[in-house]
Amino acid sequence: MIFSLIQLQEDSVAAVDTLTESYAPDWQGSEAFDQAGPLIQAAASNDLIFIVLGVSLIIWFVLLFFIIRVDKKVERLENEFNQSKKTVQHET
Repeated sequence: MIFSLIQLQEDSVAAVDTLTESYAPDWQGSEAFDQAGPLIQAAASNDLIFIVLGVSLIIWFVLLFFIIRVDKKVERLENEFNQSKKTVQHET
């Protein structure tokens, strides 16, 4: 009885293991590689990590640009507010 339970557990684990099929050396999509566009060929010929790195760097630089831009606008508004506050104090 105990042996049958162990046998059932081993079979269920083996049925769930699909990683060996996913990373097989004969990938089914490799036949269409010659017919793919230039962007797909560039991504597949080089390591894809460099493309991901490039996209993430672009995103970080855009975020940095917007943060600096917002900071300059806030600084300008603070200066205008301080100027108007000083003129109101001088008038009274």
